[in-house]
Amino acid sequence: MLPDLKLVIRLQEVDHRITDLAREIAALPKHVAEIEAKLVSHERKLEADRAALVANQQERKKCDGDIQTQDQKVSKLKDQMLEAKTNEQYRAFQTEIDFCQTEIRKSEDRILELMGESESLDKNVKAAEESLKAEKSQVEAEKREARERTATDEKSAHELAKERSAIVASITPAIYQRYERVRKAKTRRGLAVAEAVDGRCTACNIGMRLQFFQDLKKGDQILACESCQRILYYNPPVVAEDLAGEPAPAARQ
Repeated sequence: MLPDLKLVIRLQEVDHRITDLAREIAALPKHVAEIEAKLVSHERKLEADRAALVANQQERKKCDGDIQTQDQKVSKLKDQMLEAKTNEQYRAFQTEIDFCQTEIRKSEDRILELMGESESLDKNVKAAEESLKAEKSQVEAEKREARERTATDEKSAHELAKERSAIVASITPAIYQRYERVRKAKTRRGLAVAEAVDGRCTACNIGMRLQFFQDLKKGDQILACESCQRILYYNPPVVAEDLAGEPAPAARQ
């Protein structure tokens, strides 16, 4: 295989790895931002549940105060009722007592409702606190892992960039320019080099002319796919002998 062809094959491997590393480096902060946003959302939900629990307790306290106030009114009204001079006064006191007792029952009913709601809220808060504690630990672990992975990726990308520079310096300029032109074409998806297998380009899967394929197999010149313009290379099939010394069938034609 021609030296330039070996170099562009390796160059493509390096470029693909650099692209993958850049994508991963860019994705890691996004992942961290997503898990942090999720954590903040859960923290806000916990704060809302805590606030609801506090509001529940405050309303229960208010209802208790209302009951106490109404009880005091009833007690006073009953004392006043004993001093009523007429039936009309007596009935008026009784009406006020009935109203106060109705208000007491309403407050008692509301307290029962609030107690039921409080039990559910309390369970939610405790469960959320435990879950949030575990989630915070997980988020910190993932952030630490992301930082370590980013550092490793950046180091690898730096080393690959150095290797790429060395490869580019060794390739014939015209071959490198052809490689870059094909690699940067939108329809090539960064793939500038492809293997030829069974008379087809593995990138575009278009069959080659027989004479073209024969010329490619000679390996004395750098050829491009007549369909997609990618630089082609051909790996002769490796023939392994079996235990009896008989050659095994070729993997490629």
